[in-house]
Amino acid sequence: MRWQGRKGSSNVDDRRGARGGGKVIGGGFGILLIIIVALLGGDPGKILDAANNLGQGTEQPYEATQEEQELADFVSVVMADTEVVWSQIFEAEGMDYQEPGLVLYTDIVESACGTAGSSTGPFYCPADNKIYIDLIFYEELRSRFKAPGDFAMAYVIAHEVGHHVQYQLGILDQVQELRTKVSETEYNEYQVRLELQADYLAGVWANHVKGMGYLEEGDLEEAMNAASAVGDDRIQMQSQGYVVPDSFTHGTSEQRRSWFYKGFESGDLSGGDTFSSNDL
Repeated sequence: MRWQGRKGSSNVDDRRGARGGGKVIGGGFGILLIIIVALLGGDPGKILDAANNLGQGTEQPYEATQEEQELADFVSVVMADTEVVWSQIFEAEGMDYQEPGLVLYTDIVESACGTAGSSTGPFYCPADNKIYIDLIFYEELRSRFKAPGDFAMAYVIAHEVGHHVQYQLGILDQVQELRTKVSETEYNEYQVRLELQADYLAGVWANHVKGMGYLEEGDLEEAMNAASAVGDDRIQMQSQGYVVPDSFTHGTSEQRRSWFYKGFESGDLSGGDTFSSNDL
């Protein structure tokens, strides 16, 4: 993907390297300790500083490798492209697109949807309209899922932005409301259709990026390979040696690949009704 030298998104919150804090020394024991130190001629301020550092951890500036920083810059440019594309599509439909935020983090993060770790993978939180991603997922795409390439990562981001589009269109809430009204198996099917629609929307975005002249040879194949790599059937086979279709929540490799490509071919919202489609 041609991205170097292009402007990134202003909606990226870089929390890489951030750590949780503790409490400043206090209470009766803390006060007594400070008094004793003062009476013995010591510096109470040093005790406070030491306690604070012990409780909070010494915050050091996060030092990213050159490769990681380039990936962070790439992700920011991809986000900017999603903002341009979806603003244009929404405007054509007579709607206003509200840009989501993107949070970069390492290891663990607090979102309005709860605490999540790197093992969660990239996710969208509708409670705060933000996408969360630990950049280590790029390495997982390459090594665990065998889906290398920058546009594979771009597909992942576009898929999560697709969930934000669903939220703005009211689709996400409609599916969530069904959680307590249908069986687990039925709800899983709705989840699959929701995820496949997000794949379709990622394809719509890719179509517009191609129209902007940003796609390079092999980019489409990278995205389709990534969509196929994260299919429920492939992941379950790799992890447990067999598949349980009733437990699928994202769709098979073929379904994910197919719906992404449908979105790429159409370039608009009209063909993305996965909930009414029998072609799954």
